[in-house]
Amino acid sequence: MLPTDPLTTAFLLVETTRSGAPVWAVKWRSPGGARVKRRLGAPAWLDRDGNAWRPRAGRPSPGHLTERQARRVMAEVIRAAEAEFVEERSRARERDAVREPAGPTFRELAHAWLAHLVAVDDVKPSTLRNYRCMLAEPGTPYRRGTGAARGRIMVALGDAAPAAIGTTDVTLLLDAIAAVGVSRRTVNRHREVVVAILNFGLRPERRARWGLSENAAAAAPKRREDEPGRLEVFTVEQVEALARAAASGAWRTARAYEVADEVRRAEDAQLADLLRVAAYTGLRRGELVALRWRDVRWSERVLVVERALSDTVERTTKGRRVRYVPLGDQALAAFARLCTRPHFLGADDYVFCNAAGDRLDPSALRRRFVAARDAACLPALRFHDLRHTAGTLLTRVLDPVTVKDVLGHADLKTTERYLHAIRASRLADAATRAFAAAPVGDDTAAEASRVSSGFR
Repeated sequence: MLPTDPLTTAFLLVETTRSGAPVWAVKWRSPGGARVKRRLGAPAWLDRDGNAWRPRAGRPSPGHLTERQARRVMAEVIRAAEAEFVEERSRARERDAVREPAGPTFRELAHAWLAHLVAVDDVKPSTLRNYRCMLAEPGTPYRRGTGAARGRIMVALGDAAPAAIGTTDVTLLLDAIAAVGVSRRTVNRHREVVVAILNFGLRPERRARWGLSENAAAAAPKRREDEPGRLEVFTVEQVEALARAAASGAWRTARAYEVADEVRRAEDAQLADLLRVAAYTGLRRGELVALRWRDVRWSERVLVVERALSDTVERTTKGRRVRYVPLGDQALAAFARLCTRPHFLGADDYVFCNAAGDRLDPSALRRRFVAARDAACLPALRFHDLRHTAGTLLTRVLDPVTVKDVLGHADLKTTERYLHAIRASRLADAATRAFAAAPVGDDTAAEASRVSSGFR
């Protein structure tokens, strides 16, 4: 039998923030059976003693909690959280008590569309996750963090019959989404999802079931999106500075130092060469973490890119095709250094792996990149800008079609973004000649004098 009083199952624990500071947290079992954990929101008055924590001496600083104080606050946190759970369950019962609408709803159509994407269209897991996020019910907890979905699409359209949805309904939905301050692109993506769902219901074999004769969402106005901003990239010198900061371990926080020296040095060296490979090949982050040693063709100096990580699942690349990336000396040297490690060098082993040989976590990789970038005092560019760096450097010596194939772009227009700055740079000498002062002879001087006199 589950306990009715969550306080009887509660216990304190110590967690650390990203900076390594200790904080109190409480964990308990809710009467419904779920395990719940909450931080108390105040730093713990503790000192590290090896791998353990001990009470810090002296009077606690303002805002800090001793263990005794934390136990008093713990009860308040549990009562507040359980009160929220009770209120949410009450709201859920009220929603369930509402009379079901006659006929199929937009919610059912949306779920049928998602099922079709999985079974027939075979969309990427990351794409499917984004769609499910937009179509989540209000109050659905986020996969990470403590937030919950607003469920704006389902709140506005979920209970309506698809045929009853008008252009005004969709326009009001988009206005409500825009009002929270999201980008115009985000608003348009919500519009695209609603349009796609209704188009799915309009197909001849499904039209009768959903009662649709037109797609009213298609007439809802799009937001005008800004043109892509200028590309910000690293220089080769900055890439090497980034790699040196990674190799030195300067990016590590106090918490990140809680590993053996040998493991830490190996992680630092691998991170440095991973960043070099990213900048000198243009691979996406999901492609880097899915790379295996069999994909490195040493004799041909080619990297075979045929898979990528999509929401924890290894699938084909974004373009769903294999591509062959040339390996310059810089990238080959990075792979050669990685080959000096003692383990995980088999054909099926990951090129970039953790101490157990498992695939790296892309989110953790992004955080480590940011820490190394800041440690090297470099501009606040993103991990993806390493790919843009490769594209910009390759465009200086290769034609756009070749760069498109190397980077795996679906459209040449994407590759041409790298050309604009390069073309302008190459035209600088021609501009200098065009604007240079021409020698002025006697006839030219006389003509200039005559013309200028006419303006007096």
